[in-house]
Amino acid sequence: MPAEEIHYKRSRFSTRLLEHRLYTAGHSWLEQEDDDLWRVGFTKFAVRMLGEIVELGFETEPGTTIETGQVIGWLEGFKAVTDVFSPLAGRFEGFNPAVDESVKVLTSDPYGKGWLFKVRGRPGEDCLDVHGYVSLLDTTIDKMLGQRHE
Repeated sequence: MPAEEIHYKRSRFSTRLLEHRLYTAGHSWLEQEDDDLWRVGFTKFAVRMLGEIVELGFETEPGTTIETGQVIGWLEGFKAVTDVFSPLAGRFEGFNPAVDESVKVLTSDPYGKGWLFKVRGRPGEDCLDVHGYVSLLDTTIDKMLGQRHE
């Protein structure tokens, strides 16, 4: 059975969000692969804010215990350089080798082949369901639009 999609559009930004995923205020998504294994990636909103991504690196070795909010790598785009944080505590299972081959997959397919890494653990209470993330996007985009008109 295919996953339910929610189509989101506000101002000049549009995306599709999968209902079975969790999301974070830092614009990451989490998808459960098995009981406690989660794939993590950036949302389309995050990659749009970063601009063209030119380089990515992970500072964490597979098998390492990590905490929610821990810096596990970094990403450089034309618009910004940012740390990559883990949205859950557990054991770092490794990064996506497809991203290592070509960082362009992060922007071309952020919800599919462009996932970042896997963690074996449990998401924190601060993770949002798709409806909570839609509300966060509304608030974030409205603030951005308001700042432009001030």
